[in-house]
Amino acid sequence: MGVHAQETTFSKLVHGETQFQVPLYQRTYTWQRDELRQLWDDVLELVEDKLEGREPAAHFLGSVVLAPERVAAGGMQRWLVVDGQQRLTTLMLAFTALRDHHRARGREKKAARIHDLILVNGYQDGNDHYRLLPTQADREAFVACVESLPTAGGAGNIGGAYRFFLAALTEGEERADEQWTGAVESVLRDFLSIVSITAAEGDNVYRIFESINNTGVGLSQSDLLRNYLFMCLPKRGETVYRTLWLPMQELLGPARLELLVWLDLVVDGDNRAKQSEIYRDQKRRLEPISSDEDALEAEVSRLYVRAGRLMRIVEPSRESDPGLREVLERLARWGGQTHYPLALQLLDRLDEGDCDPKEASAALAYAESYMVRRLFAGNSTTGNNRTFMELPKEVEKELENGRSLADAVRRALSAKTGTRVWPSDAVTRESIRSRPFYKSGRSHQRFEILRRFEESYAASEPVDYGKAKLTVEHVLPQHPAQQWFDLLAEEAGETESPEELHTQLVHTLGNLTLSGDNTRLSNHPFHRKQQILDSSALRMNQHIAAQERWGRAEILARAEEMSDRAVELWPGPIDGVVHADAEWAGWGELRRALLSMPAGTWTTYGDLAALIGTHAVAVGSHISTRPALHGAYRVLMADGKISPGFRWPEGQEDTPDPQSVLESEGVPFDEWGRARRAHRLTAGDLAALVGKDDFEDETPVRTAEGAGDSGGIADGEPAAARFEMLLRDNQTPGTAEGVLATLRFWEEQGGSLDYGKKSETSCFPMLSLDGARARSLWPLALYPVTGTAEVVFQHLKRRPPFDDEVLRRDLMARLNRVDGIVLAEAKLDLRPSFPLEVFADQGEALRGVLEWFVHTVALAEARRPVDGAPEGTE
Repeated sequence: MGVHAQETTFSKLVHGETQFQVPLYQRTYTWQRDELRQLWDDVLELVEDKLEGREPAAHFLGSVVLAPERVAAGGMQRWLVVDGQQRLTTLMLAFTALRDHHRARGREKKAARIHDLILVNGYQDGNDHYRLLPTQADREAFVACVESLPTAGGAGNIGGAYRFFLAALTEGEERADEQWTGAVESVLRDFLSIVSITAAEGDNVYRIFESINNTGVGLSQSDLLRNYLFMCLPKRGETVYRTLWLPMQELLGPARLELLVWLDLVVDGDNRAKQSEIYRDQKRRLEPISSDEDALEAEVSRLYVRAGRLMRIVEPSRESDPGLREVLERLARWGGQTHYPLALQLLDRLDEGDCDPKEASAALAYAESYMVRRLFAGNSTTGNNRTFMELPKEVEKELENGRSLADAVRRALSAKTGTRVWPSDAVTRESIRSRPFYKSGRSHQRFEILRRFEESYAASEPVDYGKAKLTVEHVLPQHPAQQWFDLLAEEAGETESPEELHTQLVHTLGNLTLSGDNTRLSNHPFHRKQQILDSSALRMNQHIAAQERWGRAEILARAEEMSDRAVELWPGPIDGVVHADAEWAGWGELRRALLSMPAGTWTTYGDLAALIGTHAVAVGSHISTRPALHGAYRVLMADGKISPGFRWPEGQEDTPDPQSVLESEGVPFDEWGRARRAHRLTAGDLAALVGKDDFEDETPVRTAEGAGDSGGIADGEPAAARFEMLLRDNQTPGTAEGVLATLRFWEEQGGSLDYGKKSETSCFPMLSLDGARARSLWPLALYPVTGTAEVVFQHLKRRPPFDDEVLRRDLMARLNRVDGIVLAEAKLDLRPSFPLEVFADQGEALRGVLEWFVHTVALAEARRPVDGAPEGTE
């Protein structure tokens, strides 16, 4: 075979009149937020190098396997993309977004250069016009982006990637300047290394692809480092392996060993170390002593000692000091590995006698405070890992200036740089009063904060959190009965309704507590909740039960009391080090949401307000004073009408009717000028699009019998009975019977039923493949009280076989053929819903769709390759 492989860059790969065509039999474009974020993080590291005057080392992106095709008219060379379409498509979409970013800022020459030299073949027509021609299922969405059609950036993975890069570029230039954007363009063009593997005409390129992708399990980064070390230890290798490396490997396990080797670099000052390149960086560090076996043994011994310290971080019960153990336990329950570099640095100093446990505890508590206060204020977690990777080096500098260890950590975290913002006392207090705490962070983090509040009361008989089945409870319910609205009506001002006051208060910290009686509390009137809360062992609940009523005044008063405790429990930055508080983080989140909206969708001021934790009036005011915000025309009033106050930016030449713009993108309007509700993005939809975790998202919980019994039990009832009771109590007999008949049909098809944990016991028709929970998938989520059935495309898109966009579109089309169901194509990546009443009259049609779903999964399972076999091309 005449195989030719060479390392190149993207700009060199696509230069000249060239086209890369993805064969029609290939699967569709699959990259989503996680893959895009990983690539973007790599790009940003190279951009930082470039802006700081360092010549970036090319980042290896992967390989592409190309087969030559016929030479088109005019001499254009066409290549079939046998492997690598995900990388090529992603980079093309990144450049499309970069072109449009330049255009939006009036940089027409830069935009034209990208368009002409990278995206299109200017002298070719039809399909030959495009440098990349994706597989047919992706072609329309891709062409819409390249041609800047109104539908550009629609639903699906192609549109999602385009919107991801457009948002990232917009946010990046807002924080930096045009020079930063230029550095991004340079990195995308010339510093992403690609190995291009091409074959001569007639060669079997598929066999080449198979040989590349079927080479067995690769060595991990720590495996490579181990092999290098013991190659350099010809005399002492056996002893060092038996006494140091093997015990360390057995203590940590493969994943933690890899983590340790990376942390070893970070804690020693390499704040740019990448876990994917540990071997390269460690080898570079060790090469000067590679011939000195004493020095190499000392290095392995040092790693062995650090392994024990890492285990004290991962399993705090190993820490002997009670105070330090308590802080480590809180951080372990908080989750993630963000704090690991600082914690390992502190344990190094503690064990080496440079500080005492009390000082190490105080220093680590500042790290906890930094993360907790950011959650209160609604700051994004993006950048936290970078902050804590940079911290060891900055702490060492502060220590050189004679500061104590705790003071050094506090001062380093207080210095505002980039995304590093440690909210002040004033911001923390205001956030606790007004932000929807229940929609911030992850559910277990919200739980931990409420747990810490409860522990601060120092009750004589503390709660055993290991045994108590506590969950976060709304005192003012999320779905209140009329009695609650009557109470709120007494407090609502002239310009607000009881419903608006409810929205303003319900998710704030002042209205939340912990309880093991979530189902019993439900949406009962306050006097009934008082009786239940008064019998609670939690001091927080006893305090709430002592109130005569529960409305705005009581919620705000409790928020004030909790804000006093918060600033004591989680101390803030040092005055004079941190700069004045910057723009409220919520406005940045609003911009991200607008940039993330697919073409063909709209939202309301209220939905944006719920997302970012403010009021609809404030959102309206913010947008009206900034008409140049991307996508501002997609924000409508609650009834779907264009806001009378909407204005295009001053000086903009083209000022079309906003309704006509939305219609061109695919949003239908009725005769009264109201946008179709099926195309509306709720706060939950927006949260999913911007990657905001745990935003009012109920996920199925499996029990041994296949029916949830955690939180779904009411007075001894299992969740299945609870679901049926709620269904019959809240829906018509015809609807209830139609839903239950369909669920029985699902079980006859081999499926099972899972149930949610919240007070509205939801039901999930599940398929568990090979009995593995990780391979479960479900088409619908049924809510018996609110009366809706959600189609969970948001989850399906990450689960084979429905990670194939073609199948998701097929599922949507089949559902839309059922009378009463209208799902907007623009919500293909979200959780669109239809009313449960459809089950009453269209149960047979719905069962036909579910039967197709089961058959499609079974067919995909039958075709799934056995473990170890190559899965074919991209």
